[in-house]
Amino acid sequence: MTVLCGTCAWSDHEHFYPRRMRSSDRLPFYARFFSLVEVDTTYYHIPRPNTVVAWVQSTPKSFVFDVKAYHTLTLHDRGEAGIDGREQDHRAFRSALLPLIEAKKLGAVLFQFPPWFVRSAANERYVEEICARYADLVVAIEFRHRSWWLPNVQSETAGWLKALAAVNVVCDEPQVGMGTIPFIPEVTRREVVVFRLHGRNGSMWYEKGLVSSAQRFDYLYTREELAGFLPVVHTWSEEAKDVHILMNNNQGDYAVRNALDWMDLLGTRPAGDVSLLPGRPQPFL
Repeated sequence: MTVLCGTCAWSDHEHFYPRRMRSSDRLPFYARFFSLVEVDTTYYHIPRPNTVVAWVQSTPKSFVFDVKAYHTLTLHDRGEAGIDGREQDHRAFRSALLPLIEAKKLGAVLFQFPPWFVRSAANERYVEEICARYADLVVAIEFRHRSWWLPNVQSETAGWLKALAAVNVVCDEPQVGMGTIPFIPEVTRREVVVFRLHGRNGSMWYEKGLVSSAQRFDYLYTREELAGFLPVVHTWSEEAKDVHILMNNNQGDYAVRNALDWMDLLGTRPAGDVSLLPGRPQPFL
């Protein structure tokens, strides 16, 4: 069993990198400290394969990328792409994943569905189609509408994901209505558990017109809050081959700081010297 810790995206953490560092140098610098990252840019645009090859070449052999699916594939465009458009996007997205697959650096492919993707027969069929299409990969499913995880259907949803060989993405986030899901630590695929921590900034969760999405994730976990999850992480380590812990509180350097907190709590240390990180008056750990 391996527990890997990292952040959602590597380019958001301005204070983590030396000043005037080129954007192309950020990933290899990040990989000195972490062995896992979630690629979020793929939600906004599908990268060219040569871009993904550069990611492969600039990271160590054991480095792992979880990749977020393009937004049309999770219906964030409310289906405007149409069947033909989504088919083209599926092919382009698969092509972009190929360098990671060939290098054995692809972890999970994250399909995070929008808050309006409610539990229904039609939406269940769509998830089943996604799982069938990507059956050769590790598909991770994150719902954002509580209807999938209401108390009376929790066991049914978990069993259904297990039957689909899909990873239940476990989340920690503010509990403020139907647009948030509870902490459901069910292991539905033994290859990996994906645990995404979004922060607990409930006052900003539904706020519109934000200057940046980072405002929604403006929350720094205390070490005590993270330590509270240790018992369930240890349980996961007995039930799954790997555990991916990903910090999505991408405000300032919060995600980096909390990912390093996790490594300290788990007794692992990065290869890089955290005491020398720029902008840090003292070591993270």
